[in-house]
Amino acid sequence: MKWITRERPKIDRIACPWLIKNFVDPMAEFIFVPKEDVFEKAKLLNAIPYDIAGAEYTHEGERCTFDYIIKKHNLTDPAILQIAEIVRGADTDRFNLAQQAAGLWAISAGLSYNFKDDHEQLAIGLIIYDALYSWAKYVQEEKHTWKNN
Repeated sequence: MKWITRERPKIDRIACPWLIKNFVDPMAEFIFVPKEDVFEKAKLLNAIPYDIAGAEYTHEGERCTFDYIIKKHNLTDPAILQIAEIVRGADTDRFNLAQQAAGLWAISAGLSYNFKDDHEQLAIGLIIYDALYSWAKYVQEEKHTWKNN
């Protein structure tokens, strides 16, 4: 399926493609267009709009689009639920929700600055979310202490 959203992705518009490709639609294709063109292009391309007001897949109250995808597709993996808190904190400027939220925001803002091509930025962002998932699923209890190295 094709998925479409606003150009110049940051937090939710990188996190959602990662979630969709890994847990909802492995063959998903992502399209980025100017905000004002999302719904017109969605109809033309038979694509699902996401992370934009007026779409089914969007924010609900204080929850972001990543949260909506989890709810809609009944995802229950504890690592994904933990990432949801981090994404929500970063995407809604509520860094108190998860200690990693401010760092995720900083990385996302830096990616957006460094990569002007949305698909190139998405490709790098997917790797970052793979790493975040591995941390949440397998190694979050691991501690780094420079004194022991």
